[in-house]
Amino acid sequence: MKMSQLFSRTLREAPAGAESKGYEYLLRAGYIRQLGAGIFSTLPLGLRTVRKIEQIIRTQMEEIGGQEIQMPVVNPAEIWKETGRYYSIDKELSRFEDRTGRDMVLAMTHEEAVTDLARNEIDSYRRLPSLVYQIQTKWRDDPRPRAGLIRVREFTMKDSYSFDKDWEGLQKQYEAHYEAYFKIFGMCGLPVISVGSDSGMMGGKVAHEYMYLSPIGEDTIITCPSCGLTANRQVATCRKTYFPEDLREIEEVHTPETRTIDELTAYLGIAATKTAKAVFMMGTYVDEQEQEYEDLIVAVIRGDLDVEEAKLQNAAGANRLRPAHEQEIRAAGMLPGYGSPIGSSARRVIVDDSVAKSNNLVAGANKEGYHLINTNFDRDYTGTVADITSAVEGSICPECGSPLTSSKGIEVGNIFQLGTRYSESMGCYFQAEDGTRAPVIMGSYGIGVGRLLACLAEETSSDSGLNLPITVAPYQVHLVSLVKDSALPDQLYADMQAQGIEVLYDERKASAGVKFNDADLIGIPIRITLGNRGLKENSAEVRAGHGQESSMVVLDELITTVKEIIASHITHIHDTMVVERL
Repeated sequence: MKMSQLFSRTLREAPAGAESKGYEYLLRAGYIRQLGAGIFSTLPLGLRTVRKIEQIIRTQMEEIGGQEIQMPVVNPAEIWKETGRYYSIDKELSRFEDRTGRDMVLAMTHEEAVTDLARNEIDSYRRLPSLVYQIQTKWRDDPRPRAGLIRVREFTMKDSYSFDKDWEGLQKQYEAHYEAYFKIFGMCGLPVISVGSDSGMMGGKVAHEYMYLSPIGEDTIITCPSCGLTANRQVATCRKTYFPEDLREIEEVHTPETRTIDELTAYLGIAATKTAKAVFMMGTYVDEQEQEYEDLIVAVIRGDLDVEEAKLQNAAGANRLRPAHEQEIRAAGMLPGYGSPIGSSARRVIVDDSVAKSNNLVAGANKEGYHLINTNFDRDYTGTVADITSAVEGSICPECGSPLTSSKGIEVGNIFQLGTRYSESMGCYFQAEDGTRAPVIMGSYGIGVGRLLACLAEETSSDSGLNLPITVAPYQVHLVSLVKDSALPDQLYADMQAQGIEVLYDERKASAGVKFNDADLIGIPIRITLGNRGLKENSAEVRAGHGQESSMVVLDELITTVKEIIASHITHIHDTMVVERL
């Protein structure tokens, strides 16, 4: 491709709203353009990179037995109603009616659609196992799109789905994906770690996420440096100390102006471990008539700990959570700042084990300026006991007892063991070898293609622009001509193309400074510069990689040298690729 004919153009300044360096460079280098909030066009340079990422994905999916399909973005709502997700997912799922009044949705994922396919294609154990995948546009009406392609509303995703007759088969396909994902990210040049995660709206019991560690990430990763335990904070556990004692009589005490744990402990002269605080949330549920309703959830946790909302949502069985309003708390007989489930009408009380296994804690009296001392779970109030503690930096590892650390990460992939969550609800059954009918055992596996590109831009950007690896860079070679006579560079461009080398050729009538600045922004790994001084010596300047020293190569050896450099780049990617097994 000649630069003079390239549809996109480079930008000298970062557009307003570019929150990260990678996003800034993707915009300035002409890879993407924003159309609306969380909606982007991919320009020729960006699309070439996306296509290379997709081909890496296809290669690995087919190596583990995947067959490519494509399912519609527009789904009839009936299949989403069968699984209940039509009602359980909030406004992120876009719903609409077609011209006949039929309920429709824009798919944010395709578990329902692929299960509908499977229940019509898989009728016998002889058809199992099976694995299909697609690379398809999806729509999620995210309320907080940010950081360019990191968090968008319309996106391209690789999603694959496995079908097995038993759990052993699912585990095998899960492990195959686990390893294949490391190969995909490794071939793209993106370092990732895998962490245990919450299955969330997907359902199922076992899930892992692939995280690119970055300070701009929204996920918090909890890690033990000593034993290697790693998990998303949504599911991370920590070792707790309990304080069992002989039960004492409950007593009301005057505690004016003590609405927070800090104020309460300072007034009473006690440690936060001697308190039980209440957190009030509203959970969304669906009744037998498939109508949504909200109910108050009271989370009780020791005062030295904090509630992890994902754990609370799972423990309470809610489809989603929001903070409760003061009037909603008061309606259940509790008072914000002095609240507890004691004497209230709260029906959903979730009690952290830190409270259930400790005694004689101070809790709210549901009366302005008063608390109760010596409160005890199962004597003064009841509820469901669960681990709802948020593990944080400095918490104790549940495996080895060392302090945990935390870091920020961006999720670029996920794998889920769905089990029979979808097959049972949608009637996807097969005839087993013994003649009985059994639900198909399913798995779901996703990679965000655009987010992967965004993370690569964050990982590889320098002070001057992008530095994408040769496996995904839009072109392998950037040929910069600084000579007036175009005959030689034109011929070199044609010769490299004939040899299968991907070349971006800057033949524009622009200054050397402009050309070099654009080359730095676009970030193609190998740069060849043809200048008047070099041509006098029948040579060209070659920079073999970002940060590498340039060298002069005679023109007769140039194409051979470039091929060797390309091969060495690819070999380096393979040699440095980290592949883990589950």
